[in-house]
Amino acid sequence: MTALRTPRAVGALRIGAGVAVLVTLGVAYGARIAEGDPSPFDFFGYFTNQTSLLTAAVLVVAGVLSLRGLAMPDGLSLARGTATACMIVVGVVYNVLVPGTGSAALWVSVTLHIALPILVTLDWLLVGDRPPLPWRRLWVVIPYPALWLVGVLVRGATDGWVPYGFLLPERGALSLALHVAGLFAALVAAGALVWAASRRRPLRPRDGLARRGAPTSTS
Repeated sequence: MTALRTPRAVGALRIGAGVAVLVTLGVAYGARIAEGDPSPFDFFGYFTNQTSLLTAAVLVVAGVLSLRGLAMPDGLSLARGTATACMIVVGVVYNVLVPGTGSAALWVSVTLHIALPILVTLDWLLVGDRPPLPWRRLWVVIPYPALWLVGVLVRGATDGWVPYGFLLPERGALSLALHVAGLFAALVAAGALVWAASRRRPLRPRDGLARRGAPTSTS
């Protein structure tokens, strides 16, 4: 594990993973265009696709900072924690509750629903450039999924398009409320696990890997 304790190795892995996810999304979107559905609002209306895009951006930014040996800003640590919590929910829901669903190519599903959730979780657990996240900030896992949900529900009420069957208006208000409550309960639970894991002793942030509030080696 020594190689992973250097900023260049961590940064390169993060950037490589982020770029790989962006390429995967680009190929998948290109396939949708070829099938006659060019709308980016449809493609990125799926929580998996939108969250993967944002997570890839966070990985690339964190990777650049790692390559430069710079400390992670508090805001980026919170963004990483939120992205990790959301990807855990993506992985669990797809692989446990609705395995094998969806029309994407198998390799796309494996990349976005298995490889990416595992990668960001291991990154969070093993690399020591993140501080313990304050419990009073656990609420930050909610705004992004809430905005996604509002946008989806507005579309469902106006043009009838929703990415997932449980969001269909004809399912009834009670069914919608129960599914939404379950989704946000899962997000808060995943967030709590991520916040708790930030207090776990990771690989020490040495050899140039810095975290805010910790001294950076000058040797």
